[in-house]
Amino acid sequence: MRKFAGFVGIMMAALVLAPAAFAAQAGGAAAAGGMSTATWVVITSGFAMAIASGLCGIGQGIASMGASQGFARNPAASTVIQNMLILALVLIESLALYTFVIIFVKVK
Repeated sequence: MRKFAGFVGIMMAALVLAPAAFAAQAGGAAAAGGMSTATWVVITSGFAMAIASGLCGIGQGIASMGASQGFARNPAASTVIQNMLILALVLIESLALYTFVIIFVKVK
């Protein structure tokens, strides 16, 4: 637990210090030979989609696991469990779809 707390502390410090480290110079990033803002939008959009897809996969796995356990414990309630599972999977998948739409609108 101490290692995890130390890791979280280091990551929080890195996130707090990162804006100062990556601050733009007076001439702008493109003038200084760095990457433009449009390039960073594309890169971070890819990370956002990867994170959203990964979390959706984890959420769908947990929902499916819970539904499978519900089916095993009470087979008589299978129709209710199945309907709730489908609703949950639709709502979970909407996270990835919303992320995709936002990326599609933002990245040109």
